[in-house]
Amino acid sequence: MSKYRVVLVNTSSVAEAEKVARILVKKGLAACVNIVPKIRSIYRWKGEIEEERETLLIIKTKKEFFTKLKKTIRKVHSYETPEIVSLKIEEGDKSYLEWIDSVLK
Repeated sequence: MSKYRVVLVNTSSVAEAEKVARILVKKGLAACVNIVPKIRSIYRWKGEIEEERETLLIIKTKKEFFTKLKKTIRKVHSYETPEIVSLKIEEGDKSYLEWIDSVLK
């Protein structure tokens, strides 16, 4: 089983995304966080169809850090129920994965 993860998190704004990203990298819970602004989300919330502009975080981490990463996001995130989805990295460039290992010890 792969120890590397990509975690997807939507935020309400670029400012919130930057705040979350900096906290995760500073705490050593993420090796890298990409910030993708201006995504459009359509979803059901409390029985209604909603549509919002959001900012997506693409977080590179390891499985062993996921629980702490999730708790940290929940503490600083503005949403009542933030999207926090972890995906396994099945394969990747060896040197990139080694870099993740070197950053997240």
